[in-house]
Amino acid sequence: MPFEKAKCYIDYTSPGTAHVYGIENFIVSFRTSYQQVEIADTALFGRLLILDGKVQSAESDEYIYHEALVHPAMLMHQTPRRVLVIGGGEGATLREVLKHPSVEELVMVDLDKEVVENCMQHLQAWHQGSFNDSRVTLHFMDAREYLENEKGLFDIIISDVPEPVEQGPALKLFTVQYFNLIKTRLTSEGLVALQAGDTSMPFVESHSAIHNTIRQTMPFVKPYRSFVPSYNTEWGFILAAPRSDELPGAFEFNRLVESRKLNLKYFDGETSQGMFATPKDLRKVLEEEKTVIDDEQVLPIY
Repeated sequence: MPFEKAKCYIDYTSPGTAHVYGIENFIVSFRTSYQQVEIADTALFGRLLILDGKVQSAESDEYIYHEALVHPAMLMHQTPRRVLVIGGGEGATLREVLKHPSVEELVMVDLDKEVVENCMQHLQAWHQGSFNDSRVTLHFMDAREYLENEKGLFDIIISDVPEPVEQGPALKLFTVQYFNLIKTRLTSEGLVALQAGDTSMPFVESHSAIHNTIRQTMPFVKPYRSFVPSYNTEWGFILAAPRSDELPGAFEFNRLVESRKLNLKYFDGETSQGMFATPKDLRKVLEEEKTVIDDEQVLPIY
């Protein structure tokens, strides 16, 4: 289709920049009580999930994002049995967690039931039936309310929610109070992994603030990143634990992947070396960052 006749979706990544996606067809477009939702088909990236104007994941490369988010933390725990996923409406985070044979219970807490129901219906390639697994329990509620009332502990907590945009639904899921709460819900060997925003210059403000905030609560904090083509950037993640720890090397990651018989398209030991290698300019920003995201003073990013 000629470009001038194509339907385009513009994802404004900042007040001065945007990504433009050629849209073949909109599957759904509606507003829930919490956010604007679109699911659309594109020629280049396949199907997209878009929340509040931001592309969350694309059919062609969601495996990069979800394998990067899930497997470092899962592999660093010897036998992850009880896992909590916060957000993750597409169901792909569930899919990756369930690949680990030791998992006995997987709890997912998402605020927006309408988003999850539409993902169940229209994003089967993402979840691959994971919502129907007998180990999965769904709760549609505020994640902080759930954590405040749930007294059980988790081996792994994975936070897969949008960035802390002012007035967004994930506003207080990146604050120092929230990470302190997360820490109290982890077992002694537990770990937390979270998506943590763009790591490319000059859009690193959110990532560096999240990184510095979680450093106030836990001694082991490792930032990492992966290039996601549909985002057209190096996307950031953070791995953390309430104890001192060491990151496995390439050989150990490969041994763990093989021992658990994981069928992965993106993550392995060699991939991990690039993911956790932070370039000098980004290290400097992270080392100098002073911002701490607080319940009373959230990060006003675009």
